[in-house]
Amino acid sequence: QVQLVESGGGLAQAGDSLRLSCVGSGSTFDSYVIFWFRQAPGKEREFVADINWSGGYISYSDSVKGRFAISRDNAKSTAYLHMDVLKPEDTGIYYCAAALTPQATPESWGQGTQVTVSS
Repeated sequence: QVQLVESGGGLAQAGDSLRLSCVGSGSTFDSYVIFWFRQAPGKEREFVADINWSGGYISYSDSVKGRFAISRDNAKSTAYLHMDVLKPEDTGIYYCAAALTPQATPESWGQGTQVTVSS
């Protein structure tokens, strides 16, 4: 099972950009599909994006499509979420997660990184 650690969250203003990182260890990182989820205060956790092992399959939620970009560097065991044109509604805790297929329930989760966007 891979262990995941997120970083890169922080405070931003509307329209700013941030890049989140998710570093994996303890298992073969490139065996896994990597997901990004987020949870806003008082709301359920929601899917943001995912990327397969090669980067050849990527999907996004409608709320971030065109503004966020997911990528990965398997040589560094790291996945990224580049977030552009941030909006206050992007505020939340962002989690990366790993599963062996895009349809599987993630088996590993990071601890989360807080993103706060002010208007």
